[in-house]
Amino acid sequence: MDFSLDSLIRLLQPLSSWTDWLDVLLVALVLYYLLLLIRGTRAVQVMVGILALVVIYYGARTLDLPALEMTLETFFALLPVAIIVLFQHEIRRALAGFGRTRLWGTAGSVDIREIAQQVTMAAATLAESRIGALIVFERREGLRNYIENGIQIDAEISIDLLVSLFFPDTPTHDGAVIIQNGRIAAATCFLPLTRSSELSTEFGTRHRAAVGISEETDAIVVVVSEETGDISLAVAGQFERPLSSSTLLTLLVQHLTEGSA
Repeated sequence: MDFSLDSLIRLLQPLSSWTDWLDVLLVALVLYYLLLLIRGTRAVQVMVGILALVVIYYGARTLDLPALEMTLETFFALLPVAIIVLFQHEIRRALAGFGRTRLWGTAGSVDIREIAQQVTMAAATLAESRIGALIVFERREGLRNYIENGIQIDAEISIDLLVSLFFPDTPTHDGAVIIQNGRIAAATCFLPLTRSSELSTEFGTRHRAAVGISEETDAIVVVVSEETGDISLAVAGQFERPLSSSTLLTLLVQHLTEGSA
């Protein structure tokens, strides 16, 4: 935790060249990106806890409490490994963000509102019949691994096709439908389940899969509950529910437009 005298002097020196300003700007951008990444997640509480321990550490040094100081120094030495373990999903998403490519085609090649309307009407139809459904929209982060473990379809999106894919006793009833580049890429895709202990026990496997894929990628997921007929939207590990058809349509257009920017 100690800083060398040379480092401290260098930090206190005025910024005398354009490279110094560039250095400060890049550090600021990285910090800003990290703050955006952890905003609204459990990482915020962890960061507050770490800052509190830093304050306690310097308090222990000031008051000459060697046992507490040594204990915290040991903790800080192990902290990088602990952060990697605790936030492996967030770190993976951050690294993936640097390599994102636009997967929704060139501007104007995909009618986002038309797609959102088709999916919304299909979800409403399935909800009325209490037929469960899981519809995943790929955005910037690719879902090829999940598409490859399902049944390949590559078809235009339509209400009838979506409803038939989730109809009970059909081979494609279980699992998720994944929409890629404005087309139905695959059905019966199996998704990772969330490991979050904060998710209510009222949610079953379908909802846990929706949260899981939205935690690991930037995908958005429409879920229809076969028990209640409620429609939900999973975004960034969080549910927005229950949704009316009009609200679902508005949210889908909003998120898909953001994802294609």
